[in-house]
Amino acid sequence: VQLQASGGGLVQAGASLRLSCTISRRTFSSYAAAWFRQAPGMERTFVAAINRSGGRSYADSVKGRVTISRDNGRNTVYLQMDSLRPEDTAVYFCAVGPSVISSNVASQTAYAHWGQGTQVTVSS
Repeated sequence: VQLQASGGGLVQAGASLRLSCTISRRTFSSYAAAWFRQAPGMERTFVAAINRSGGRSYADSVKGRVTISRDNGRNTVYLQMDSLRPEDTAVYFCAVGPSVISSNVASQTAYAHWGQGTQVTVSS
């Protein structure tokens, strides 16, 4: 399974970005998907997840500003980010896993496959 993330870039505070992650697997619909991020010198942290049924979970730090969605026909998961802040600056990683449940949705170990990351930089 290969994941290709794209859509990152350099934007000013308050701007929007939409990240995309395409998964090379026809059974993507049977996977949960998530986005994590890693700021410079920091650990990778959970951002958002979407399960096979479309149920969504968000980190408190992005709730209300970020929307995760999926298009099973395109094998793609999206992360729409609005009202970006300098503290959102990080490398964003997408991940998928077949065995994610509500109790481990924010855990990196729940996801079996990861993309290479896309850089998001927000200037003040």
